Amino acid sequence: MSSADYTARHLSVLEGLEAVRKRPGMYIGTTDSRGLMHCLWEVIDNSVDEALGGHGSEISVVLHKDESVTVRDRARGIPVDIEPKTGLSGVEVVFTKLHAGGKFGSGSYAASGGLHGVGASVVNALSERLDVEVDRNGKTWAMSFHRGEPGIFDDRGGEPTLDAPFTPFVSNSELRVVGKVAKGVTGTRIRYWADRQIFAKGATFQTDELLDRVRQTAFLVSGLRIDIRDERPVEPTHETYHFEGGIGEFVEHLATDAPIMDTWRMSGEGTFTETVPVLQDNGHMTPTELTRTCEVDVALRWGTGYDTVFKSFVNIISTPKGGTHQAGFEQGMLKFLRAEADKNSRRLKLGNDKLEKDDVLAGLTAVLTVRVPEPQFEGQTKEILGTPAVRNIVAQVVSKALTERFTSTKRDDKAQCALVLDKIVAEMKSRISARAHKETQRRKNALESSSLPAKLVDCRSNDVANSELFIVEGDSALGTAKLGRDSEYQALLPIRGKILNVQKASVSDMLSNAECASIIQVIGAGSGRSFDLEARRYDKVIIMADADVDGAHIRTLLLTLFFRYMPEMIAAGKVYAAVPPLHRVIVINPGSKPNETIYTYSESELNAVLAGLKKTGKKYQDPIQRYKGLGEMDADQLATTTMDRQHRTLRRVNSPDAEMAATVFELLMGNDVAPRKEFIIAGNGLDRDRIDV
Repeated sequence: MSSADYTARHLSVLEGLEAVRKRPGMYIGTTDSRGLMHCLWEVIDNSVDEALGGHGSEISVVLHKDESVTVRDRARGIPVDIEPKTGLSGVEVVFTKLHAGGKFGSGSYAASGGLHGVGASVVNALSERLDVEVDRNGKTWAMSFHRGEPGIFDDRGGEPTLDAPFTPFVSNSELRVVGKVAKGVTGTRIRYWADRQIFAKGATFQTDELLDRVRQTAFLVSGLRIDIRDERPVEPTHETYHFEGGIGEFVEHLATDAPIMDTWRMSGEGTFTETVPVLQDNGHMTPTELTRTCEVDVALRWGTGYDTVFKSFVNIISTPKGGTHQAGFEQGMLKFLRAEADKNSRRLKLGNDKLEKDDVLAGLTAVLTVRVPEPQFEGQTKEILGTPAVRNIVAQVVSKALTERFTSTKRDDKAQCALVLDKIVAEMKSRISARAHKETQRRKNALESSSLPAKLVDCRSNDVANSELFIVEGDSALGTAKLGRDSEYQALLPIRGKILNVQKASVSDMLSNAECASIIQVIGAGSGRSFDLEARRYDKVIIMADADVDGAHIRTLLLTLFFRYMPEMIAAGKVYAAVPPLHRVIVINPGSKPNETIYTYSESELNAVLAGLKKTGKKYQDPIQRYKGLGEMDADQLATTTMDRQHRTLRRVNSPDAEMAATVFELLMGNDVAPRKEFIIAGNGLDRDRIDV
C-alpha cells in the first residue's frame, strides 16, 4: 500500500490493534503454542457465551490442513447493523475495536467468559487473514481482514488462501451480502490464519489440549454439543462432546479413586454492590454503584485416595491458579467441618487437635463454578479471580448446603456424612503422626552419623555438589558396590526387595515403612510440603537395580516414592537410573596380547558386536556371560561399567509433563486394577522376546 492511499481511516482502525501486534504477550501470554491456543479459546469462548445465554446449543471447530481454523456456531450472529457512535457495522466494531462488543455496556450477557472485550479484535490483529460470515436477517454477511485491517481478498472463486491479493478499504467499509438463509437461521462462522510474523516457528494447535478443554466446556454447559474435526493428520479425526449431567458428571470423570459417598451438588447465589465507571453518552466516565448477582454451583465427593482434584471456573473460564471463589470454598468448607468435628469429638476421639485445610481436601474431587457479571481477573489470561465479594458468597453457599446435608434425617445422608467425617479426621491423625515422627527424628542425637540408618555406607566428602547416593538392590550387590565405589564421594544405601507402593498407601503407612523412611532420612531434605531441595545431602541419587523384570519393578516403586513425596528432586534432574550391562564379551587376542573385554547393554548391541567380530575374523569366548543381576559382577566390572564417572552410563529421570506423569503413575501403581489389566493385556507394543524370563 502506497503512502498516498494511507488515509485517516487506516489510522483509526490500526492505532489500537498495532499495540496488540507490538506487545502480544500482554494479551495472550506468549507467542508459542500456548498463545496460539489462547487465541482459539477466545473465539470458542465467544460462541460458548452465546450458549450460556440460551442462544444456540451447537459449536463446531475445524483444524484445516493449511493451519487455519474455523469456529462455527448457530447462535444469534454478530450484529450487522450500524453502531451509531463509530458509524461502523457491528462486525467491524467487534473485530477492530479493543474493549468493544456485547460484553460492554448494553448488558447483552449476564455473565460471560470474555471480560475485556478484546478477544475477537486481538485474534484479528494477530491473524494474517481472518474471514467472518454472519447469518442474520435472512442473509449471509461477510467481511475479511488482513492483520486487523478490513478489506477484500481476491480468491478468484476458489478456496480462501493466504496468497490471495488483498485490497484494503480506503474510505468506507463494506459488509458484503454473499448469500441467503432461511428465515430464523442465525449464526457466525470465523476462519483465521495465525500470523507467522507474530507466532514462533514451532507453534501449532495442540489437539489433546483442545479436546480436554472442549470436553471440560461440554461438562460445564449442560446440553451444549461441540464437534472437533482435525484435518491435519493423514486420517482426519472427529470427536463430539455432549453431556447432560453437568458438573456432577464432570466430577465422576475427574475422580481417580473409588468413592466413599455419592456426588453432592451445592448451589445458591448472593448479591453484592460495587462501584464501576460507566461511559455516558457525553463521553465521560461516571462512577456508578451497581448491584451484582453471583451464582454458585459446586459438585464434590470424597474418595478412598489421598490426592486432591479441584477445578474452579468463572463463567466457564478455567481459573487454574484459583482466586477469591476458591478461597471462599475452602474457607466455608473448613469452618463448617471444624465445627462439625467438634460436635462429634467424643466419637471421633478428636482431643484438642484442629482440622486443617489439607485434611479436608485429601481425597476430595470437586468442581466449583461461579457466574458473575464483569468479574475482575488478574490479566487477560484470566487465571485468577480477583472480585473480593465472591469469597463470602461462595463460603456462605457452601456452609449452608453442608448444614442442610449434615442435619438431614435421611439414612443415606447420615451414613455418608459420618463417612466423610471419619475420612477427614483419619487424615488429620495421619498428619499429626507424620509430624510427630519428623519431630522425633529432629530431636535425636545432634550428631549426624547417629541419626542415619546403620546400613548406610556413607562417603567421606561433605561437598554436596560432588556427592552421589546409590540406592542398591540387595545385600549381595552392596558387597560388590562397596569394593567398586569411590568412597570419597559415593555413598551406598541398600534396600531389601520391593519397597512399599506409596501410590496406594497413606503418609503414615509410608513413614512406618522402614525402606521408605530410610531413603527420606538419608537424603535429608524432608518430604511432601516440607521438602527443601537445598537441604539434600547428595547432589545425585542413582537407582542401581538389576537389569531384569524385578529390577524394573523396584525402580518403578522407587520412582513412585520420589514422584509423590520428593517431586522437586525429579524436576531438578537429580534422580538417575544406573544402566548396568547385560552381556560381557571377551575377545581372544593372539599371542601374548591381553584379551579385550566388551560390555553390551541390549540384545541388538550384542548381535552387532558379534557380527563385527565375525567380520574381522576375531574370536571370542563362548558361552557369552549374561548378567542376571549386579551381584554376578566383580568389583572391577561393576565399577567400570556402572559406577566410574569416566565410563558409566546414567539415565536421567525427568518429568516435563507432571500431569501426564501423574496419570501414568496412577495407571501403573494406583488402586484401580481394571485399567492396569487392560494396559497389560494390550501389551503396549511389547513382545515375548523383550521379556526377561
